[in-house]
Amino acid sequence: MALTNDRKKYLRSLGHKLNPVVTVAGKGLSESVLAEIDRALNDHELIKVKLAVGERELKKPVIDGICQQLNAEAVQTIGHIVLLFRAAKKPDPKLSNLLR
Repeated sequence: MALTNDRKKYLRSLGHKLNPVVTVAGKGLSESVLAEIDRALNDHELIKVKLAVGERELKKPVIDGICQQLNAEAVQTIGHIVLLFRAAKKPDPKLSNLLR
């Protein structure tokens, strides 16, 4: 699910006002953290995740692991925050950050 540059730009503009909904701490991804990110992606489609994993070299594998395991796309990474997107099969207009 490769995003075009125009689509990424649009998603970044929507993500600007969002607050992180999940914080990933430590060096690994636990099942409960992945389940919470998965639930948030199902509900909201576009979410911010805060990475409290330490140095820059440790962030990239964590982001890649989230994207691979949850079939999500990293739209943008700034500092310790990553903006993730995964299109829902049936988006809920009351919860989706794309439809509000």
